[in-house]
Amino acid sequence: MAIIRKLNGITPKIGKNCFIAETAVIIGDVIIGDDCSIWYGAVLRGDVNPIRVGNRVNIQDGAIFHTLHKESIAQVGDDVSVGHNAIIHGAKVGNNVLVGMGAILMDNAVISDNTIIAAGAVVLSNQILEPGVYAGIPAKKVKEGSAQIKESAHKNAQGYLMYKEWFLKDYEEAPASTVFTDPKNRE
Repeated sequence: MAIIRKLNGITPKIGKNCFIAETAVIIGDVIIGDDCSIWYGAVLRGDVNPIRVGNRVNIQDGAIFHTLHKESIAQVGDDVSVGHNAIIHGAKVGNNVLVGMGAILMDNAVISDNTIIAAGAVVLSNQILEPGVYAGIPAKKVKEGSAQIKESAHKNAQGYLMYKEWFLKDYEEAPASTVFTDPKNRE
């Protein structure tokens, strides 16, 4: 069971048809929309300011959401993929956005709809990005926005809707008999 905790009188709110992995952590002032997936080791810590997640969002393994005390809000639109080990720290992310693995979005950065942030990119505080593809440290536009970029970001989010359904419908603890004591006997 995931760690979902009330803090300072505020209980997280989770929409319909969501998959929340057992090792995910969701604390305090967090609202998650419908059809989302929060994967293993992801942390959404709404202790010092709100975190808002739209519909059909996937927050992949190890991703972290947090904010600055009374200075920023972490907000993500609809149809967004937040890659493995990415950090959203008080940034605003639009719709149809792909945040690559290990990317960092700092406080009060604004990511426009239909944008891709490359793996490992760092979007600095207060940076406002137009649609396109951004990469590097600090993140710089490497490709203009297009229908292809919008479709690519949207398609990634759609794929995670399918994965989420696998876990909601056919996911159970494996029996103890699947643990092998003899590494040579794996049949």
